[in-house]
Amino acid sequence: MSTLVRDTTVVFSRELRPVLRSPFSLIFTMVQPVFFLALFAPLLPDDVGSLQWFVPGLVVMSCLFGTSVTGSNLQLEMQTGSHERMLVSPLSRPSLLIGRALKEIVPMLAQTVVLILVTVPFGFELHVAGVAIGLVILTVLCVGLGALSYALALASRGQEWIFWSVQQTLLFPLLLIAGILLPIDNGPGWLKVLSHVNPLTYVVDAERVLFNGEVLSRTVAEGALAAALVGVAGLWVGVRSISRDAD
Repeated sequence: MSTLVRDTTVVFSRELRPVLRSPFSLIFTMVQPVFFLALFAPLLPDDVGSLQWFVPGLVVMSCLFGTSVTGSNLQLEMQTGSHERMLVSPLSRPSLLIGRALKEIVPMLAQTVVLILVTVPFGFELHVAGVAIGLVILTVLCVGLGALSYALALASRGQEWIFWSVQQTLLFPLLLIAGILLPIDNGPGWLKVLSHVNPLTYVVDAERVLFNGEVLSRTVAEGALAAALVGVAGLWVGVRSISRDAD
């Protein structure tokens, strides 16, 4: 375990260093959710409680957007030969995935801070304990989604269009049927069925409960379980993929 933590820290530092040297992309990702807030929040019904309902959804969306494209960075490394040099290093295989996925937590944390600072003056109620627990759950989710993104990049080596086709095909349906941008309570029955089998739905519901200050509830437990299942499944698929690639 100590070796995994050490190797993950090395990979995380390596991936984060270019972002800190050229922070423009980080600044852009911090501004992006504010535009979603300005465009979608006014469309919500009055009985939803727009800010308390919408801000947690935006945080989850930032996590989904950031981690789903991490595989594109791996594709670039495969083209330049950097990935092969990492494979022959003594770093453990899981650390190559976890460290890269954890790097995407930094933009998500920055976006969360920006959203809270922007919305508190307009009536958003900040519950620090709930937000902190919610971000821990999202960290687990991000690791799993990032690992799946890397597995997809490895499977589509040399054919970048496959990666982006699959990523875009899955990203927006998952986002919409999870009720991130608009509530689906009044939607058709088939949409509700799809929502119930979408793990992201339970994470979104848990984040909304946590951001409202309710820490101990069944909804939070279900969201944590869903995030854990995605994390374990993503790591299992990702580690198998990168191990086969190393062989």
